[in-house]
Amino acid sequence: MNRGRPKRKPGRFWENGFWRRTALKAALAMPLSASAAQEPVSPISKQELGDLVRKTEAQASAFMRGDVDRWSGLVRIPDDFTLMQPFGGEASRGFEMSPERLARLASYFRNGDAKLELVETYASGNLVVLAMIEREHGEVGGLPDQDWSLRVTQVYRRQGAEWWLVHRHADPLVRPVGLETAAALARGANLDGR
Repeated sequence: MNRGRPKRKPGRFWENGFWRRTALKAALAMPLSASAAQEPVSPISKQELGDLVRKTEAQASAFMRGDVDRWSGLVRIPDDFTLMQPFGGEASRGFEMSPERLARLASYFRNGDAKLELVETYASGNLVVLAMIEREHGEVGGLPDQDWSLRVTQVYRRQGAEWWLVHRHADPLVRPVGLETAAALARGANLDGR
């Protein structure tokens, strides 16, 4: 019994599983043609990885000083960049590098510094992941100088000869906060009572 399938006409090209074989051949050929079109991937050297970590530390330090001219000279950010900010909320996409935006950032961060504590690195093909603690301090948003250490994951993608920052996730949970505080944060509670 043929339930809902079109009736096959004798002598047509779909007889004897033609479409199934054609679809299977196309599916099997796709990964080969897609990988053949990509540039060859060379593994990242220890020297190149070390340079990327030092550059990442210099970026963080410049940012905490409010030196966005130096920071923007050290980082390349593509249109598909994602950011998960330490203040929470939804992830943002892209990054506006206009002079006005950079001036706002420069006025928000002052007199700070940063050192990286590398937790782990992962490298595969044209991607590098840095899991780290940014040990930072500075004046942020008009608050007095204080510790602003963050747990950070950054993902870099090689584009040509440069490493572009494609993802950053940062949170201030460097110190344990306990179950009740974590649960309150997860619920969106206002912890300072304002």
